Amino acid sequence: MNLLERELHYPLGDTLPAAGEALEVAPGVRWIRMRLPFALDHINLWLLRDTIDGVEGWTVVDCCIAHDEARAQWEQIFETQLQGLPILRVIVTHMHPDHIGLADWLCQRWNAPLWISATDYHVARVLCSAGDTLAGGDAAADFFASHGLTNPESIAKIRARTSYYTNMVPSVPARYVRMMDGDIVRIGGRDWRCISGYGHAPEHIALYCAEPKLLLGGDMMLPRISTNVSVHAGEPEANSLRLFLDSIDKFKALPADTLGLPSHGKPFTGIHRRVDQLQEHHRDRLAELLEACLARPITASEGLPILFKRELDLHQITFAMGETVAHLHLLWFSGQVKRTLDADGIYRFGAA
Repeated sequence: MNLLERELHYPLGDTLPAAGEALEVAPGVRWIRMRLPFALDHINLWLLRDTIDGVEGWTVVDCCIAHDEARAQWEQIFETQLQGLPILRVIVTHMHPDHIGLADWLCQRWNAPLWISATDYHVARVLCSAGDTLAGGDAAADFFASHGLTNPESIAKIRARTSYYTNMVPSVPARYVRMMDGDIVRIGGRDWRCISGYGHAPEHIALYCAEPKLLLGGDMMLPRISTNVSVHAGEPEANSLRLFLDSIDKFKALPADTLGLPSHGKPFTGIHRRVDQLQEHHRDRLAELLEACLARPITASEGLPILFKRELDLHQITFAMGETVAHLHLLWFSGQVKRTLDADGIYRFGAA
């Protein structure tokens, strides 16, 4: 446990749900944990006891990527964890593959509707039909090159990676139910309030239940790692980090003893302190980048090792580049640095 984690509390200790099983964390709320084939090696999914139109069953929150291991675990859950009841609804917090990947499969399997924000639904539809622009393809390669990632081998690999998203999200449902900030979703006799979040995804939706004080925080409120906040080729002028920092401040209005149910990591209390930690983390990284920019104009590629001290593979570099641009953009939009486009077509950020 790192020093920051010691300021949080994990009510379940090191207890984790076994593969293909669900662990009750509150009455009517069960925790599923599935493996991911990445450095971030798991995702938490949730089963909520529910009744819709007089039919007893379950609401699922998030789905895992579309791969055989996850489907097999879901089949085990269907057989052993649902008490013979159907899945009535599939809620997806946002459009990233580990959250929406199996949504269409689940919805078709159970004839259940998808609930998601309109923005994330339509972005997912575009990525499924038009190809990846987040981590691969020509647009992503050109975007990273414009921010100083000019290694020919890396750019060629990014340019060739056109099916990154569709490999994990082969399809999304043809219809959806929109969730918006402030909406109340009735689940199992309880009211869950939608809380929108920006910067990590186009329009992430977290869900808060006042009784018994639970937050399904998705990726906006993680206890152990800092959420990836990136600028992507599809919105190259975004101020993503400003959006993220403003969004997480909303969680300070929740009761201090709220139990956070994150998409990665373990259930925890201490959400107020976690917001402070994340604000402090990004404030420190911004200060380091600003110092470098004032010394001489830098590209995002040159700023990357300032934010990320460890060795990164190409998959991680694409996320790290997006995050470095997000930090530089906050400094730029706030007037602390200026951005210039050099004759070589590369952006540099220096003293204003």
